[in-house]
Amino acid sequence: MKYYLIAGEASGDLHASHLIAALKAEDAQAEFRGFGGDLMAAQGMTLVRHYRDLAYMGIIPVLLHARTILHGMQQCKADIVAWQPHVLILVDYPGFNLKMAKFAHSIGICPVYYYIAPKLWAWKEYRIKALKRDVDELFSILPFEVDFFEKKHGYPIHYVGNPTMDEVEAYRPPVAPRRGANARANIPSVTSAPGTTPPAGGPQGALPPTTSQGALLPLIALLPGSRRQEIRDNLSRMLVAVEPYREHYRIVIAAAPGIEPDYYQSVLQSLPNWQEADAPAFQTDTYALLSCATAALVTSGTATLETALFRVPQVVCYYMRAGRLASLGRRLILKIPYISLVNLVAGTEVVPELVAEQMNVANLRRHLTAILPGSKQREAMLQGYEEVARRLGAPGAPKRAAQLIVRLLKERQ
Repeated sequence: MKYYLIAGEASGDLHASHLIAALKAEDAQAEFRGFGGDLMAAQGMTLVRHYRDLAYMGIIPVLLHARTILHGMQQCKADIVAWQPHVLILVDYPGFNLKMAKFAHSIGICPVYYYIAPKLWAWKEYRIKALKRDVDELFSILPFEVDFFEKKHGYPIHYVGNPTMDEVEAYRPPVAPRRGANARANIPSVTSAPGTTPPAGGPQGALPPTTSQGALLPLIALLPGSRRQEIRDNLSRMLVAVEPYREHYRIVIAAAPGIEPDYYQSVLQSLPNWQEADAPAFQTDTYALLSCATAALVTSGTATLETALFRVPQVVCYYMRAGRLASLGRRLILKIPYISLVNLVAGTEVVPELVAEQMNVANLRRHLTAILPGSKQREAMLQGYEEVARRLGAPGAPKRAAQLIVRLLKERQ
């Protein structure tokens, strides 16, 4: 069968790539085409357009690039019609994908399946009408979505488990490394801090990779997001917040795919206390980073769940301009008590969330100190992570989704 997939960001590319692999195992004649990223292409999908060409967030960037986005939509519609797939599989990315669902439904070209349901429970709940009208089957990866879609809106869905469980389990070594044992060889980096201790008189608090006795320093991970503006806003504050910890911790930044190293360097150059002599390392493999991190500062998103499943205590943070106004808007618009997937899955506050005006240097430092080794908050958070993993269920989400997709398509035929 012919499968057309659309994913619009790095996490969607990752999840869709594993779904493609699972579909190939279920359907030996499977063909794949669509919009996505490098990981989907690596699984054999013909990549019509890369998601980075259309990855704009926020009102102003979207307006400035409206022509590019509209052209991308037209290109996608024309390609679907030309290729005549047996199914259109949408992966998150609701602003674009719900329009593609409406188009496919209106011309009746193929059934529409949605893998990783749009987060209507957070905001824009009115979209449920379009979802019920245009999407034939919905595959959920968050357990609390069952009540939202089925009980509240009478829309039957398939909960298949969470693919992040599979991705973390597949990466995790048989014996977890000791936290802090992050040898330089185990942290391949885009740009690394120098390997020698800066001479006397160098930058205050400069961080060597080892102590004077040669012991490896433990590691604090910074995960500032995947889009340029959120990286600039969050990373600059994260770096200032962790300055006092440089003597005892190595600081490593998770570099997002598709973001050039020069962009991160521009953030560093804007901060007087992070100069070349003691710059942090940049890690392109987030899982390698999390597998040996002691603690993390994490911008809200899938990364918060990944961090929890690696059992790394974290502070969730997301800067918004006009912070007080943004907080008011959040209370008026958002329908949920938390922004992090960790707390939403747990149904209680497992990790602290610093959003809008609360996301400042003083709060970041205070909460980071509270989750470093030896603290009660750290142990309580780790216990909370176990409950999150239990609620998500066993690994196997891509396989379960693929089996359902193939079975449902065969039943339609």
